[in-house]
Amino acid sequence: MLRWLGLGGASLVGYYIWSKINFWLRERKFKKLVGTEKATFKPCAYPFGLDLFSVVMWHFENQTLPEWVRTEYEKYGNTYTVSMLGSTSVSTREPRNVQAILTSQFKDFGIGPPRIGSFAPLLGRGIFSVDGRGWEHSRALLRPQFTKDQITQLENMEEHISTMVGCIQAQGDGTVVDLQELFFELTIDSATHFLFGESCQVLKHRLNVLRGEINDIPAGTKFASAFDLAQRHIINRYRLRDYYYMHNPQEFKDANKTCHDFVDKYVYRAIELHKRGFNNESEKSGRKRYVFLDEIAKETQDPVVLRDALTNILLAGRDTTASLLSFVFYLLVRHPEVEQKLRAAIRQDFGDKSDAEILTFHDLKNCKYLRWVIDETLRLYPSVPFNVRSAFEDTTLPLGGGADGKSPIFVPKGTVVEYSVYAMHRREDVWGADANWFRPERWGEPRNKEGFGNFEFLPFNGGPRICLGQQFALTEASYAIVRMFQHFKRFEMAEFNPFLKLNATLTMCVGGKGVLVKCYKD
Repeated sequence: MLRWLGLGGASLVGYYIWSKINFWLRERKFKKLVGTEKATFKPCAYPFGLDLFSVVMWHFENQTLPEWVRTEYEKYGNTYTVSMLGSTSVSTREPRNVQAILTSQFKDFGIGPPRIGSFAPLLGRGIFSVDGRGWEHSRALLRPQFTKDQITQLENMEEHISTMVGCIQAQGDGTVVDLQELFFELTIDSATHFLFGESCQVLKHRLNVLRGEINDIPAGTKFASAFDLAQRHIINRYRLRDYYYMHNPQEFKDANKTCHDFVDKYVYRAIELHKRGFNNESEKSGRKRYVFLDEIAKETQDPVVLRDALTNILLAGRDTTASLLSFVFYLLVRHPEVEQKLRAAIRQDFGDKSDAEILTFHDLKNCKYLRWVIDETLRLYPSVPFNVRSAFEDTTLPLGGGADGKSPIFVPKGTVVEYSVYAMHRREDVWGADANWFRPERWGEPRNKEGFGNFEFLPFNGGPRICLGQQFALTEASYAIVRMFQHFKRFEMAEFNPFLKLNATLTMCVGGKGVLVKCYKD
């Protein structure tokens, strides 16, 4: 017995020594080739970095994680390495490193097994949860649907904006409302309308409840709640890294089933219509209207592929736009001088009457101050504050090594690289000494772009994985802002807490009590 234990111990020691020598040889190879140097290492006190993991989870639960991450870069530099839960990762807010990951060295990196495994129960093998050829196929299926003809269609949006305004007005002029809650309902209504051809009508249910006309909870509202719940569980899985499978409660399984059942209803309807020779329900009834699902059903009738495509696009189209709108109004009521300038710009370009007919994609895009407000909001509060890639093979990043952080660093195969768009957007050497202040006018001024490769502002990712729905989201947000300004003559802050909570899950929105605002019709 002792002999076998001795052999086992010797084998472990031998493997450890061999792995260290192997790593040293691989690292030396890149040092000779491109001059790599080691990056700053963030120390930990306990084995497996359990102390750092507990700190991360504390900030996550207390909705302070994005700002804590930013301050860590101030301590350890724009790129550093850290060990947590038994694996070493690279953390960066260096635009040139992000540019390399997303463009010039795109083939060296992927989203990696932990993200794929964490997301798969809800998103399946969709565009946000696959690598390689699976991702290429998903993107090829979806990309043609985000053409200018589709993103300029605003008719559906007007219907849901009107319902949301009705919800606000039903509570009385100047009543405190949580605009963030309403924006999330607005965007899931508009997103399901665009994707399925039929809205889940969460806002309509709210309006009926406010009027005392209904008590039952419709399927669309149950779906929206389940979709939110499933995302909260996904982020808990994802934070466990390689051990994501340890978090799989029944509540998560039930939420996924509710979401899949809801989407499948539309998927099978679209497949049946395709078999019967109709492109969509509106064509069957003699009307022509674009429906995302019906268009991609022309390319494939695989129900799982269709469901995965829809849930992935719904995640991107609903949450990010709602978060953007929430932060816009959170900031506007705290900066009345900006609200006044924006109101003047909207009045000049679109008038102050509640007239949706004159709002076009072209005019919304060309309203300069509106775009400045949106860009400044996305700079300070990007909808996706963090992102992660995993190295497919031994590779490098251009910056972060050496005492000055200017040398390349070695990135071994399997290493996770985390990049913080939130922290990158607040670098004072890029954006100036007021980088943490909300000032839309900076977008009309020159700034330091030297050496950043135009990747210093990245609210919609970049490279081959750049957001397909970028223009759609910006158009939808612009339209909603203009219509809110046309319906209401004044917005007033209803919460005076100076400490902003940031609820950072798969996307980031306002934490705490949300966006409490008083909206005045006159």
